[in-house]
Amino acid sequence: MIAIIDYDAGNIRSVEKAMRHLGEEVVLTRDPVILKQADGVILPGVGSFGDAMEHLHAFGLVSVIREITDAGTPFLGICLGLQLLFEESEESPGVKGLGILKGKIRRIPDTPGLKIPHMGWNALHLQNDGRLFRGIPEDTYVYFVHSYYLEAEDPSIVKATTQYGTEIHASVEDGNVFACQYHPEKSSDRGLEMLRNFAAICREDR
Repeated sequence: MIAIIDYDAGNIRSVEKAMRHLGEEVVLTRDPVILKQADGVILPGVGSFGDAMEHLHAFGLVSVIREITDAGTPFLGICLGLQLLFEESEESPGVKGLGILKGKIRRIPDTPGLKIPHMGWNALHLQNDGRLFRGIPEDTYVYFVHSYYLEAEDPSIVKATTQYGTEIHASVEDGNVFACQYHPEKSSDRGLEMLRNFAAICREDR
């Protein structure tokens, strides 16, 4: 069973729908007992960094997420979920993220001809042999909706990048922790393949 964390953020249901489409047993919950028992956990979401961290604290989920990742359970952050795994964001100065991974979330720089937020399809450059990208070809297009992007401290955890006014660290993996800035659940068949790969990892690693 894969648990999707319900913390009153946007876009959570679309991830649940995609996983069910793949035939996976999923539950949408904020119950710590269920989350800790799951074979894998997904933290999706759209919205602001500060509000999301406030919700995670209010629901008592910050320590639960750290326990889950420390225990080696496969964990996937999507869009805002990726950003929350890191230390801080320029979107919400003074608000500390989960700090499970090292890096900063920065605002996409203003660039002539490019709109912010970045909304649309961009090709991925794959690197460092990411497990989410088994069977996924180079230059696969995926769907982004964001105004802020990841600058990871450790380049070895970066498994995919894209360009939008700057180099964006689009996907990272560090042991059992996976994250992507784009929306695999909205990225057609290739995105669903990435979610299928995560579900397979959950079975392998448990």
